[in-house]
Amino acid sequence: MTAKILIADDHPIARSGVRAILASRPNLEICCEASNGGEALEGIIRYNPDIAVLDVNMPVMTGFSVAETVALKNLDTHILLYTMYYSEHLLREARRVGVQGYVSKTNAAKELLQAIDTLMQGRTYFCDQPSEGPRQNAARRPLVL
Repeated sequence: MTAKILIADDHPIARSGVRAILASRPNLEICCEASNGGEALEGIIRYNPDIAVLDVNMPVMTGFSVAETVALKNLDTHILLYTMYYSEHLLREARRVGVQGYVSKTNAAKELLQAIDTLMQGRTYFCDQPSEGPRQNAARRPLVL
């Protein structure tokens, strides 16, 4: 089964990195890219991707705001937040707004693909080793539900 993916990050290099990671998988099709949260929401509405990989901190709308709007509009897109920041507070907020996955950018390719595979199976994926701020070289065990 092919999954349509939207990528949203305000940093072009980050978007191209995610695009390169996802391009390694023939069952993943990038249907849209966005440089801010407003564009991400428009892309979700227009292209109805299976999964939206969103940075948390973006102009116009944060990843949290996009996720909350997607949930309120009952859209089918699964939200995967992909961020440099990981804390108990952010994890609670992600769950509150209906996010299905939360991954740190510091453990990039392998974990991002694992999270996408998990969401495609209809389950949630959250890294479970929070800290206050960016994590460096931290071993993580995902929480898959």
